[in-house]
Amino acid sequence: MTLSETEALELDAADPGHRELFDVPPAQGGDYPEVAYFAGNSLGLRPKATRSELLEDLDSWAALGVEGHLDAARPWLPYHELLTGPASRLVGALPSETVVMNTLTVNLHLLMVSFYRPTRSRHRIVIEDSAFPSDSYAVRSQVEFHGYDAEDAVIRLRPRPGENSLRTADVVEQLGGDVALVLLGGVNYLTGELMDIPTITKAGHAAGAIVGWDLAHAAGNVPLALHDWDVDFAAWCSYKYLNSGPGAIAGAFVHERHLGADLPRFEGWWSTDAKTRFEMTPESRPPATADAWQVSNPPIFSMSPVRTSLEIFDKVGIEVLRERSVRLTAYLSNLLDGFEVITPTDPARRGAQLSVRVPGAGELSRRLRFEYGVIADSREPDVLRFAPVPLYSTYHDCWRAGTALAEVTA
Repeated sequence: MTLSETEALELDAADPGHRELFDVPPAQGGDYPEVAYFAGNSLGLRPKATRSELLEDLDSWAALGVEGHLDAARPWLPYHELLTGPASRLVGALPSETVVMNTLTVNLHLLMVSFYRPTRSRHRIVIEDSAFPSDSYAVRSQVEFHGYDAEDAVIRLRPRPGENSLRTADVVEQLGGDVALVLLGGVNYLTGELMDIPTITKAGHAAGAIVGWDLAHAAGNVPLALHDWDVDFAAWCSYKYLNSGPGAIAGAFVHERHLGADLPRFEGWWSTDAKTRFEMTPESRPPATADAWQVSNPPIFSMSPVRTSLEIFDKVGIEVLRERSVRLTAYLSNLLDGFEVITPTDPARRGAQLSVRVPGAGELSRRLRFEYGVIADSREPDVLRFAPVPLYSTYHDCWRAGTALAEVTA
């Protein structure tokens, strides 16, 4: 479907996002000064406030030295607590169930220490075949650490022949009595499919399994209700839709029914109760919150950009962003009519992503960037991913992307 540039600009006037809050890179090709940025599912753009607010935290170090732990404008000792509330609201959790710490795969491992407790009769882990490789590495290493054969113990779910996405019913069918853990991506990184988290979680529990979720592509992308959905645990990164910078510190969720329970857990300086931390006893006294899964003291200067970003989500609201995301993604979908889009067509089954199967995706991605100023990433062997992020992407960006892809593949 061909849509006009004028129409795109009119839609932007009627349905603006919050692009003014972000630094948009300059274009290296094409007819426009800024890039049309569709790689927010790999690395989000920098909020303009990030630089000044990070410098404020750095200046506290310069002015106060060690006393910044208590005397900084944002004291470092309880700094991570500034992130707990907004992070919990973003993922639909209680503050006690939420902690911002480490990086995504580190958090998955720390959580699996507690929640993957295999036995001879129940030791298998269910993931999607198109899971991001680090999830595959993590679960394979976990089952092998416990003495099981990864080729047998890891169940990899594949779509039906001729289909690109998993059906919820097909996932549920695989949840047998030998499954110890279900660990799926809330939004699949390759296809952009939004999984039916509450239904799969309920089915996993009915089968006697623990259910955890990798929310790397879901947090900040779609509304979540982890507490109400009865999810056992979850983890997410902050550098994609949460716009907190490359390798940004991540988040984790543990349902309140597990808090204070006698679970195995790796512990360290920050796992013990803050009220008694400086008694310097050799035994940890973990609090009955997700903070008990922390290990080391938090990196303040890595937390600062996360705090800045979460404030934006608190102000705008994930429900508002989701509504705009549905409109923006539908518009881009119209522009991609005629291409093989492997993302589900139902807006309820996808996030802010459309994946296009096209030969030579890597070279096309390069040409889009340098000839048209459109940044979209490629995934081997033949997928181009476009993420119209509702915070900063525009209808005109989508028009540029659709027009450029049509020309470069003509």
